[in-house]
Amino acid sequence: MTIDLNCDMAEGVGNEAELMPWISSANIACGYHAGNEELMKSTIELCQKYHVAVGAHPSFPDWENFGRTNMNLPSEQVYQIIAEQLQIIHKIAKQLGVQLHHVKPHGALYNMAAQDSALARDIVKAVKDFDDRLILYGLSQSAMIEEAQKLKLKTANEVFADRTYQPDGSLTPRTKPNALINDETQALHQAIRFVKEGKVTCISGEQIYLKADTICLHGDGAHAVSFAKLIHTRLLEEGIKITAFK
Repeated sequence: MTIDLNCDMAEGVGNEAELMPWISSANIACGYHAGNEELMKSTIELCQKYHVAVGAHPSFPDWENFGRTNMNLPSEQVYQIIAEQLQIIHKIAKQLGVQLHHVKPHGALYNMAAQDSALARDIVKAVKDFDDRLILYGLSQSAMIEEAQKLKLKTANEVFADRTYQPDGSLTPRTKPNALINDETQALHQAIRFVKEGKVTCISGEQIYLKADTICLHGDGAHAVSFAKLIHTRLLEEGIKITAFK
């Protein structure tokens, strides 16, 4: 039994070196919601040191709101902003001799594409045209996963240790109460249950099944490092191998 632990990074929090030993893949901000080329470079170098897979974390162009504001952009513009961000991080990765492994959209772009098939298709097309070997990390069993599979792009169904769920499998919006899980025991239990049972208890109390290929640990969370260390350690104790999704 294996699982990938991924983390959003290079977003200006400054805890990359502390988090890196506990994860297997990193989603690196490409400058449109956070980060810059210097941060991308230093984070990729840490990935090399700890043998962590390097992924792109593209966003809507929304620095002011950390990429968390919904935007309704034309298809051509969505395609363009994804392609631009992939080119930015690819250039840096190539200079360091690193191959990009995956792409995980950020924030509002991620959440909108999880439910909007047309938006998801625009993202998938941009990723596939850039490099069809890249893996798309998307919300488990969402429109983003479906559209990627239609276009024959490899996918990783992503679940969250530190977020609560709605009965339809979507994440509880951050604007609503109890969207974030701040309790270590609760986050740990949710992570292990995803791997062993493929199930989660929704905020309503309902049990739903969700495929778990990769678990996200938010790098900007208040308990990011302690959650990552705890979940990594307990998964190994449960006999679960942690490795980048292939």
